[in-house]
Amino acid sequence: MKNIVFYTNQFFGQIGGEDKAYTEPQFHRGPVGNANAFTGKLNDTEITATIICGDNYYVENMDKVKEFIKEKLKDINFDLVIAGPAFNAGRFGVACADVCAYIKKEFNVEAVTGLYEENPAVEMYKKDIYILKVGKSAAGIRKAVPLMAGFANKLLNGEKIGSPKEEEYFAKGKRINVFKEKNGAERALDMLVKRLKSEPFETELEISLYEKVIHAPPLIDLSTAKIALCTTGGIVPYGNPDHMPAATAKIYKMYDISGKESLKEGEYESVHAGYDPVYANKDPNRVVPLDVLRKLEKENAIGSIYEYLTVTTGNSTSVADAARMGGEIAEKFMKDGVDGVILTST
Repeated sequence: MKNIVFYTNQFFGQIGGEDKAYTEPQFHRGPVGNANAFTGKLNDTEITATIICGDNYYVENMDKVKEFIKEKLKDINFDLVIAGPAFNAGRFGVACADVCAYIKKEFNVEAVTGLYEENPAVEMYKKDIYILKVGKSAAGIRKAVPLMAGFANKLLNGEKIGSPKEEEYFAKGKRINVFKEKNGAERALDMLVKRLKSEPFETELEISLYEKVIHAPPLIDLSTAKIALCTTGGIVPYGNPDHMPAATAKIYKMYDISGKESLKEGEYESVHAGYDPVYANKDPNRVVPLDVLRKLEKENAIGSIYEYLTVTTGNSTSVADAARMGGEIAEKFMKDGVDGVILTST
């Protein structure tokens, strides 16, 4: 019988939502929370222990959590670590990948997690651990669990791991020699002929394409410039009258701030689901610094502040939707004579 240690966060560990994001690490015997979804899908294997930690607590106290994990696992025999899946959740993704990388190095066992391709943890940790490709949100858990469990079974059984495409994990940047009947020139010509005939083919080396972004020219004179405030931090009028989504936003809103010296507690709040909103709700200017800009305006350091605050929530928003909204907002700003933009994130 093989043994697995499982890691998850406060949400999937059934402790609570964002209000429990500072939950300190907990150690439980057996499967807890979404670890139970893997039960029955792991061959001759059981989940010996589950570690749960709040997303905020982990990313702000990584060393403390690792010491906790080391202490709890030092006397346990286990063969593999499974974390998540975290989908496109940034903090949870970093926690899952970091736990996997740490335990793999400290205890010399393999580790598996599942992340969406846009999760920042993919680029940070894909060279160190196996990160399987899963959906964008928890709605994809029915596909993610069998994928991760099947891969875990292969690791536990010592089976040969196939290519990233075959196994659906992110390439780790390793080059492996593969013998082919035809040499490289012949294979390249075969691909060229198929392409000319519009027939399907698979390249052996994908070339990364990077969009060139031309930066805006600097503002010559800030004292005459009209400055707009934008945020992806989800700061909206209290009560969220326009129903701004907490994540995966496809809309943005513009709110009149022309007569306001600052954004006051009780009048504005954060609806962003990707960070703890307590401090933002206490002082919304922490996310949108209107109070500071008003001082600069009075000191003639800037010419004026654009009449509207532009808001969306940036977590889990697709690149396509972000580009579309950005284009629409830029067009509006240019039409209204905005010279510069301060964009705040979280």
